[in-house]
Amino acid sequence: MARHAVPGGSARRTLLNAGLAVSMAGAALGLAGAGAQASEVSVPDALAGTLGPVKALQVDPLANTGVDPLDNGVGTSLGDFKPLSTTAVTDTVTKGAKIGELPGVALLSPLLPG
Repeated sequence: MARHAVPGGSARRTLLNAGLAVSMAGAALGLAGAGAQASEVSVPDALAGTLGPVKALQVDPLANTGVDPLDNGVGTSLGDFKPLSTTAVTDTVTKGAKIGELPGVALLSPLLPG
């Protein structure tokens, strides 16, 4: 006799489907409860936990070392004008500035949570 033709097989399959449906409903209710708890945490609190460490990251990991490629600079002077150099732009980064200390970002940094 073929397996699909076993007497009482349809009742077994019905019970299996019912059990599966009850399990899925229980899992959905459990996830809905977890989602309700998670929604109680406000977005600024969640962002503070993620943006705080990012704002404290050092931009140049080789800063203040002898092998920092950004520590090089090029300068020029024309006539009586004040000498111009690229170190004025890269100096903040090569001295080990954090992301929140960079010019431009430092202005916006207090607006971000964390």
